[in-house]
Amino acid sequence: YVDLYTFTYSIYSHYHIAHRSPNTSNTFFINNMARSLVFSLTLAFLFIGMVSARDWNILNQFKGLKPSTTTSQNGVASLKGPNLNGYCESWRVNVELHNIRDFTVVPQECVWFVQQYMTSSQYDDDVERAVDAAILYLGKTCCEKKKCDGMDAWIFDIDDTLLSTIPYHKSNGCFGGEQLNTTKFEEWQSWGKAPAVPNMVKLFHEIRERGLKIFLVSSRKEYLRSATVENLIEAGYHSWSNLLLRGEEEEKKSVTQYKADVRTWLTSLGYRVWGVMGAQWNSFAGCPVPKRTFKLPNSIYYIA
Repeated sequence: YVDLYTFTYSIYSHYHIAHRSPNTSNTFFINNMARSLVFSLTLAFLFIGMVSARDWNILNQFKGLKPSTTTSQNGVASLKGPNLNGYCESWRVNVELHNIRDFTVVPQECVWFVQQYMTSSQYDDDVERAVDAAILYLGKTCCEKKKCDGMDAWIFDIDDTLLSTIPYHKSNGCFGGEQLNTTKFEEWQSWGKAPAVPNMVKLFHEIRERGLKIFLVSSRKEYLRSATVENLIEAGYHSWSNLLLRGEEEEKKSVTQYKADVRTWLTSLGYRVWGVMGAQWNSFAGCPVPKRTFKLPNSIYYIA
């Protein structure tokens, strides 16, 4: 910026000198220098634009700044200023990558960022990319309806996979900042008002129309079956093969073990599980391992 300023000032000075002694050579000099100035300014703005584009990220444009910290009265250091944006974005991404596990609450500094993402068009776009990838996979590997033997299967989770819990978090204002109140959450589930996750109705029926059997495997409790069925139909889902919820015996297991046991059961019946889609890693963990998994974004809560 200093060099650009010096150069501009030099042109400005020559311009005034030339005007005090107007002649042909001065006019030629002014024209040449003016063209040089325009060319240099254009290059400078292009360079600034390239730097800005390189440093941009989804939540802010401050990534790459040195960490700035402050120490609270209890001696705990925390990030502040624009660096907090980068930290929270990294935290959210590493939850999705399964590098960060077993958290009970979202860091308080990052609750707003998680809320911003989960209610943004970026979240919708990310889900749509996952749907596109699943459809592409289906076209390359799975059977066509006329050739299916009825033993090809697909597994969906429900919460934040087919039905969105975002309205619950909006109404309670937590977005992971507090440990999930299961009593209040199950009461909300019993109302059957959850909307469909964007683009998932399309994928659901794309899979069904290809002749695959759809199994819904949820950690919801058995007493919520009627409300869940009504909610799914209201949201646009229908004609699944089986809806599996947790009874008293299943509640004694971890969610991960429960879902793995369901896959084992389906495999023992002769089903070929082509894919599993969920918003929690517990949908995929354990054996048998599905042929393909599709993870939808959700950093609001973690269920093992």
